Amino acid sequence: MKKEDVLAKMAQDAGITRKAASTALNSFLEGVTESLGKGEKLSLIGFGTFEVRTRRARKGINPKTRKPLNIPAKQAPAFRPGKKLKDAVK
Repeated sequence: MKKEDVLAKMAQDAGITRKAASTALNSFLEGVTESLGKGEKLSLIGFGTFEVRTRRARKGINPKTRKPLNIPAKQAPAFRPGKKLKDAVK
């Protein structure tokens, strides 16, 4: 399913225009992005939790040259699905 498909479903289910659905979806995505950018956690009960996790520093190998290199620690977005979402996927 692509973003356009999601917009069409949102518009149909809510009885709104695609433009209004697009505005709502973009607002949601911006809110998630801003929230994670501040290091906050966003929980949607039943759906899941968006959060920022810290990946630790580690050693790796450059696949092209086969030389070892150090990969620094960094922050990465993560999603943990909720119970309803897990049950729906089974």
